[in-house]
Amino acid sequence: MSGMRSLNSASGPQLQFSGKRSQSSVLEIDLWMPSEVRAISPLVDRLMRLIKRSQCVPGQEFEVELALREALDNAVVHGNQEDPETKVHIRCRCHPGNEISVVVTDQGKGFDFEKFVGNGIASDPASEHGRGIQLMKAYMDNVHFERGGSEVHMRKRSRTMPRC
Repeated sequence: MSGMRSLNSASGPQLQFSGKRSQSSVLEIDLWMPSEVRAISPLVDRLMRLIKRSQCVPGQEFEVELALREALDNAVVHGNQEDPETKVHIRCRCHPGNEISVVVTDQGKGFDFEKFVGNGIASDPASEHGRGIQLMKAYMDNVHFERGGSEVHMRKRSRTMPRC
C-alpha cells in the first residue's frame, strides 16, 4: 500500500491518498481532500476501513470516526469556508494495539480556539459553534490546536494500554 493513489468515484470529488506500513507495523496515512462537504463521508469510510483492519484501537473505532468527521467538517466549513480552491490535509499514524493519532490541517485563517477550549465550554452552549470541538475532546484522549487554530491534533489510546 505505498505510493499515491487517486480515489475517484463517478459522482464524488477527487481524493489523493498515500498510505504505507513501516517495518514496525505502524500504518501511516497522508492524504488531501477538496474542501467539499460531500468529500467527507467517502474519505472517512475508506480511512475507517484501514483503521479497523490495522487494529490500532480495537473497539474504539466509533470514537475515532466521530472525532474525524467533526474535524473534517470544521476544516471544510469553518476553516476553508468550502472554497473549492483550498484543500484539507489529513495525516494519520496508527500503532496497532496501542494508539492512533490524527492531524487535520485546513488552509484557512484559523480561529481563537481558546474561546472554545479554554474552559472546555463554548461561550454560548446553545450555539452550533464549538460543538464539534467538544465532541472531539469527549471522544479522543488528547485534542489540541496548532497553527493559530488551522490544525487540530487528536490522539486516542487503546483501552488495553496503560494511561500515562
